Amino acid sequence: MPVKIPPRGYYVYGHDIIMAVGSFYVSLYLRFGVGFADYFRSETLVQGGVLFAVIAAGVFLYMGLYRGVWRYASINDLAAITRAVTLVILIFMVAMFLWTRLENLPRSLVLINWFVLMAMLGGPRFLYRLFKDRRFDRYVDEQGLNQIPVLLAGAGDAAEEFVRSLNRTPNAGYRVVGIVSETAGRVGRNIHGIPVVGTTSQLSDVVAGLSKRGDAPQRLILSNEDMDGATIATLLDDCGRCGMTLARLPRLTEFKSGISDVTEVRPVAIEDLLGRPQNPLDRDAMQALIAGKRVLITGAGGSIGSELVRQVSDFGPSHLTLLDSSEFNLYAIDMETSMRHSDINRLAIIADVRDTDAITRCLKETAPELVFHAAALKHVPLVEGNPFEGALTNIVGTANVADACVAAKVDAMVMISTDKAVNPTSIMGATKRIAERYCQALDLGDAASTRFITVRFGNVLGSTGSVVPLFQKQLADGGPLTVTDPDMKRYFMTVREAVELILQSSALGAGESGDGKIFVLDMGDPVFILDLARQMIRLAGLVPDEDVKIEFTGLRPGEKLFEEIFHSGEPLVETGRPGILLAAPRTAGTDEMTQAVSAINAAATAADREKLMGLIAELVPEYQSET
Repeated sequence: MPVKIPPRGYYVYGHDIIMAVGSFYVSLYLRFGVGFADYFRSETLVQGGVLFAVIAAGVFLYMGLYRGVWRYASINDLAAITRAVTLVILIFMVAMFLWTRLENLPRSLVLINWFVLMAMLGGPRFLYRLFKDRRFDRYVDEQGLNQIPVLLAGAGDAAEEFVRSLNRTPNAGYRVVGIVSETAGRVGRNIHGIPVVGTTSQLSDVVAGLSKRGDAPQRLILSNEDMDGATIATLLDDCGRCGMTLARLPRLTEFKSGISDVTEVRPVAIEDLLGRPQNPLDRDAMQALIAGKRVLITGAGGSIGSELVRQVSDFGPSHLTLLDSSEFNLYAIDMETSMRHSDINRLAIIADVRDTDAITRCLKETAPELVFHAAALKHVPLVEGNPFEGALTNIVGTANVADACVAAKVDAMVMISTDKAVNPTSIMGATKRIAERYCQALDLGDAASTRFITVRFGNVLGSTGSVVPLFQKQLADGGPLTVTDPDMKRYFMTVREAVELILQSSALGAGESGDGKIFVLDMGDPVFILDLARQMIRLAGLVPDEDVKIEFTGLRPGEKLFEEIFHSGEPLVETGRPGILLAAPRTAGTDEMTQAVSAINAAATAADREKLMGLIAELVPEYQSET
């Protein structure tokens, strides 16, 4: 197949051949001096130059040196030149040996020729890039295109990649005036000419110093993706005092894989402020739990369910069944999965967990080995106003899935619960507590070989119906932000962190004998919702209570000021795994729970509120309705 050289490639190809011939004679000059022609016959000099040119022409064509764009000459281009020059010299040595037995040709000549040819090929390329870069810098300064002076926080790989990308991106729109490091070790050094001017703890002094020399930064950009939430929150406050906004770079893995542009600066999200140091995960155990297994996920299109689909897919199940009652949500996650993991066999099923026959048939036909049950109604005020739907979905639906798992001889079912099931004041929390008890009873029973694992955690940031999307919408509308009570506190986790710990808990629980314990995710300290609102206002570059007001609305039906993750009757048990705790079981026998769920199903189907609430109160005596 003939080699196709692009039009401009001919100029590069011709240049390289001319440089090769020139390097041969320059090397002779460097070795023998001005009178090098006296050492050789004239025909030998001509033939040697022609031979060197022919060899170089063939090697350069084969190695594709003409394909490199000089404007972006890099280490990769230098490596390609090194390989090509080395091959040319080796072939030339062999040819000269066969031709002249290397008579009158000193061995040092080929070594000199290697260095000369490297310089004559690489030099013009990098000088051209340097010239273009300098000319671009002058153009930017003249046109005033660099309108946003920025300061980088973090002096690692991401900062280096960002600065390097800005140097070759004509319309990035940022000018880095300095870098602040989290440690003092790199202060005084520089990255691509950008000085590390101080530490993050010295931000105010650094900004003052830059302002005096006319380089006042308008934005602080976080380049360290592992920076903890407390540090980010402190920097947000410091930025407010210094008149800067706060942003961050995408993850280094994202722009190295092409998912994000390195110069795509993103706003700092509330998840960043609440982030905690990552607990070490036993990914080998998670891999063993899922890899090569048949997995089914209910509520696959929801906030937790869709993240479960993503992370489970990454561990390589042999088959993945996605089940949801929402056609739109199911379609969205199915399409996403097909693009991310086209190699995984999967099946998308529209079904309601309340439909006993449909769920039983689904599990029988798909024969999963592992089931994650994330389908639920979770919005407290809505379930408070629709108790029959809440009971049918959260209680009867869970029982349907659990019973179908037993019938299909599933190895393990993982039920996703909530901290609102502890000392509940809402119907939603009470229904989830009954669902917990049903799964605990089956796990403690002797009749089933299926292991039932329950995982309990708090609010997930950004999930549908949560406070963060509400605040975002209210901010977009100009406020005010509505907070229930100044003393209201909640536990929060990011959806990624929650699902990672769900999978970790599942791996721990699947290998143990049934004991009915509930895995409880350690969510750190609870967060005041008022503080959350103020932080989101500051993230938008606004001032709380001045630019955007905060209003207090009072508790809604079913709400309480703070959530708990353990009941007083649930002794705490350590798991030995950071971020995961165990709660000892409190439940009844399997027969009693089966009869109770059947009665709840009948009452909810008949829309008998008094009967339903009486049954819930019997099963969850700690339930205290606030209505």
